[in-house]
Amino acid sequence: MKILKWLSVTDRYYKIYLDKQLAPFGINSSQYMFVIKICNSPGISQDSLMNMFYIHPSNIVRTIAALEKQGMITRSPHDQDKRTWKLYPTDRAWTVFEEIRTVCENTEALLLQGLSEAEKNLFMDLLIKAGKNITAELHIERKEEEFDD
Repeated sequence: MKILKWLSVTDRYYKIYLDKQLAPFGINSSQYMFVIKICNSPGISQDSLMNMFYIHPSNIVRTIAALEKQGMITRSPHDQDKRTWKLYPTDRAWTVFEEIRTVCENTEALLLQGLSEAEKNLFMDLLIKAGKNITAELHIERKEEEFDD
């Protein structure tokens, strides 16, 4: 049960750390990846985020609504499917985009501090494998898109 313990500890404390680092931008550890993805793919459909982030659709809707209320994104109806939305970054999102990426890169570097390149690559491979194992067991199917922006 050491793995479960340390996954939990790492998850809890990296989010606390990231929340503190992202606070000046008005976002938190559950929102940063949306801002980054939407800035990297303006006009991305809201539905496609479900396949990328392994997050329940209701959480995606809630996060998108919060980011829109905070002035980070705008939504417009999708041309082909009026039931879904296309998402665009606002000027405010563009203003902080690079700083958010830097915070995320620095946080990742902190988590991987002291590991060799080979160890970092192995850790990433094993983490992906573990994630795929648990999602497969829960019958959560997603497209083979990774969030690596």
